[in-house]
Amino acid sequence: MQKGSLENHLFGRGPVRQPLTWDIRLKILIGAARGLAFLHASDLKVIHRDFKAENILLDGSYHAKISDFGIAKMGPTAGNSHVTTQVMGTYGYAAPEYVATGHLYVKSDVYGFGVVLVEMLTGLRALDTKRPAGQHNLVDWVKPYLPEMDRLKKVMDSCLEGRYPNRCALQAAQLALNCLEYEPRNRPSMQEIVETLERIDSAVENGTHPRVCSS
Repeated sequence: MQKGSLENHLFGRGPVRQPLTWDIRLKILIGAARGLAFLHASDLKVIHRDFKAENILLDGSYHAKISDFGIAKMGPTAGNSHVTTQVMGTYGYAAPEYVATGHLYVKSDVYGFGVVLVEMLTGLRALDTKRPAGQHNLVDWVKPYLPEMDRLKKVMDSCLEGRYPNRCALQAAQLALNCLEYEPRNRPSMQEIVETLERIDSAVENGTHPRVCSS
């Protein structure tokens, strides 16, 4: 994949890193969401189990492809809500119910998507012990900033240089909060996430919201 991984563009160093515009971030998120929605809608309901920025690969036009299915798991069958399995994946992205009990739901992937969405908004890693105390876990630290635009601006990625539509950014942040709900049943489906992101993207394309945020 010509553009490498999303992780490299968000957190890489040196000349290889190319800061992502708001439009490209939305494009990548929509592509990745469609990929997960496809997995979840299949007859076997495949759960990726390790969805993270490192496993989102980008082609030359920033079309997202999900990679690394090494620990993917077939989803629940016969009317069951979850499967029970050994806890695997990456700390910081794994859903709380999975870490605590080993119960894996289709919507455990939705939690991981929410973490990546927060990374896209902030430009910060899900887990970074080099950050000040209380900020090591990105989700725990940033959650209180997501519901309101005035607070959200304080944690938006500086690489965006303020070039994003305020209302669209807030809608994306609210979507992230929904994905990060503690109870799996309260999280949206991946198809609902795709539709929400497409509406946000369409609003920008149609000029419903200005492309550059106000100061």
